[in-house]
Amino acid sequence: MKHWFRWTIFGIVITLLLAAAVWRGDILRSLLDPEVPFQTYTPPPAPDYASPKAWALNDARISGAKNASVFFLHSTTFDGGKEWNGPIGDPKADAYLHKIVLPNFAGPFAPLGVVSAPLYRQGSLYSRLTLRDDAREARAFAYGDVEKAFDAWLARHPDGPIILAGAEQGGELLARLVRDRVSTDPALKERLVAAYITDAIIPVDGTGLPVCHQRADTGCLVAWSMVEEGTTGVITRRLRRALYWDDKGRLTESGNRPVVCVNPVTGSDGEEKVEARRHLGAANAAGLEWNVRPAFIDRVVETQCRNGFLRHTAIKSESFREQRSWTDRRKAKPYNLFYADTTADAMARLEAWEKQKATGFRP
Repeated sequence: MKHWFRWTIFGIVITLLLAAAVWRGDILRSLLDPEVPFQTYTPPPAPDYASPKAWALNDARISGAKNASVFFLHSTTFDGGKEWNGPIGDPKADAYLHKIVLPNFAGPFAPLGVVSAPLYRQGSLYSRLTLRDDAREARAFAYGDVEKAFDAWLARHPDGPIILAGAEQGGELLARLVRDRVSTDPALKERLVAAYITDAIIPVDGTGLPVCHQRADTGCLVAWSMVEEGTTGVITRRLRRALYWDDKGRLTESGNRPVVCVNPVTGSDGEEKVEARRHLGAANAAGLEWNVRPAFIDRVVETQCRNGFLRHTAIKSESFREQRSWTDRRKAKPYNLFYADTTADAMARLEAWEKQKATGFRP
C-alpha cells in the first residue's frame, strides 16, 4: 500500500508538471486578465501633458544633435492584471521603459535633435494577447492620450522639421495619429521628414502617407515587422492577431491587405536580398544613459523584405541572447538589430528634407 501511495503521488506530481509545461502560456495569460468588462472599467487618472511628469523624455538632447524635433511613442511595458490600461507612473512598467525601450528604440533618433516621449495609458500586454472586444477597446482608449500629447508637443514645436516614431503598440497608435492628424494637414506634411514604425504590421494604405521607396524620399513612411529567417509559424500567428484602424477609429481584422516593409539597411521597400556587409550596426543599449552611445556590431545581419516582413539572420553573441521572463519575451527586445541603420536612414532623410527646403522643391 505504501509503495502504491508513493507511486500515485509521484504520478499526480508528474501529471501536474506536464500540464503546467503544456499550458504554461495559457495559465500566465489568464493571470493578466482584468476579468472586468471594459464598459464597466474605470481607467487610471489621465496624464497632464503640461507637466514634465507626463513625459518619459521631455525634449532630451545630446551634444551635437541636429535641429529636428522627434515625437516617439513607446511600446508595451505594462503587463496587466487588475487594469486594462497601464496607470501613469507604474514602477515596473517605467523601469522597463527607461532601461530597455528608450535606450534601444528612441536612442537611434537622439542625433537628429530633441526627442520627446509621452507617457500614456497604454493598453496592457494582455490586451495584445487576445482579440476580445474589451482588449480592442483598451488599445483604442490609449489613442486619446496620444492625441493630447501630440497637441502639447506641437505647441512647443510650432515649426521646423519633425520626425515621428513608434515601436509596437506605439507604432500602431502612431499609424492612426499620422492618418488622422498629419496626412490631412498640409502644414504638418510639409514639416514631416519621415514617420518610423518598427515592430508593427502596418498596411500600405494604413497611414495616408506614401511608403518610402528610397533613402532620398521624405514625408513618407518607414515601417517594418521583423522575422528571423528559419522560424516557422511566426508570420501566421502575427497576421492572425494583427489589427488595423478602420475609418471609424476601430481596430479590426486586416483581411489580406498588403503590409509595409521598408528595409532599414537600405531605406528601400524593394525585395532584393541585402548582404550582411551593408548592415551598419546592431546594439544592446539596455541600461545606458541618454547621452551614452552604444557599441555597435556591424556587417553581421543579412536582410530581405519578403511578403511584407523583414526577414533577417540572427546574431550569435551573448549580448543578443534573451534570458527574460514569459511576459518580457512578449515585449520589445532588449537590443536593436538596426540601431545604427535607423540613425543613418533618419539622418539621410533629414539632409534631403533640408535641401528640399532650401531649394523650395519637394517631389
